[in-house]
Amino acid sequence: MLTYILFIIGFILLIKGAEVLVDGSVSIARRLNISDLAIGLTVVSIGSSSPELIVNIIASLKGSTELAIGNVLGSNIANILLGLGIAATVYHLKVQKNTVWKEIPFSLLTVMVIAFMANDVFIDGAKVSAITRSDGLVLLSFFIIFIYYIYSIGIINNVKEVEKLKQHSLLVASFMIFLGIVGLTFGGKWVVECAKAIGKDIGISEALVGLTIVAIGTSLPEIATSTVAAYKRNADIAVGNVVGSNIFNILWVLGLSSVINPIPFRNEFNVDILMVILATTSLFFILFIGKKHTIDRWKGIGFIIIYGIYILYLVNREIIINH
Repeated sequence: MLTYILFIIGFILLIKGAEVLVDGSVSIARRLNISDLAIGLTVVSIGSSSPELIVNIIASLKGSTELAIGNVLGSNIANILLGLGIAATVYHLKVQKNTVWKEIPFSLLTVMVIAFMANDVFIDGAKVSAITRSDGLVLLSFFIIFIYYIYSIGIINNVKEVEKLKQHSLLVASFMIFLGIVGLTFGGKWVVECAKAIGKDIGISEALVGLTIVAIGTSLPEIATSTVAAYKRNADIAVGNVVGSNIFNILWVLGLSSVINPIPFRNEFNVDILMVILATTSLFFILFIGKKHTIDRWKGIGFIIIYGIYILYLVNREIIINH
């Protein structure tokens, strides 16, 4: 029971730690006269991905590589199918032309890059497949290009969130950053250790835990943000939040994680990569079905149903592997 309680507390610390860290960092950035656009591009965007990042770094350092790769792939699937699915059932989402033709295709490209990098056995005839340090550096290079692209067109949804944040004194802001780092550190440590213990306790692999429980947990901020944004009729935030988060998860989270410690890749994960590709391409093509560039309620329900089927597949795959 203690393991499950610490697991929940770990997620709370991760989410709240990220919020406090961002809040304190924004206050200091404003005191240094850094623009809200630059803050949104760096502090808020990267800070909002910190739960996934911390979990992945700790998992990689502890050798739980299946948990690390499962967390990123599972988060990206949950963001689209569950996050946008729930948001669209709240209110239809009108997607900007720029997002349709640039950000969503770029998100698809990042998944394709991972598919190529992770399949050394099939592509290069290597004995093992892995996302190596050199692969990670390539991903981080793409990440810099993406940041430059967003800056050049001046589009960043998180600027609106920056404007809402209260400015604190230097002492308070510094203490908030300290608390945020402590919360993220302990939260990430507890989530990884408890996830491994829970998986062992109920007889499931770290891969399944990462693809489901941990992935949904670290995606809660994005899912909540998109749902609230849809309720407030702000489709740009709802959709941009998910697409941006998916790009950040692969280029920033997986890139930095693999630089710290190379991530071995099992062939079974190719199905999950294909699921990310399917979810991303589905997001693109449904924007041309029915009302153009709009995710209607029925499309959102369809996303949620597909996610449910995917979870059932994962459970069935686990049963087959164990037997």
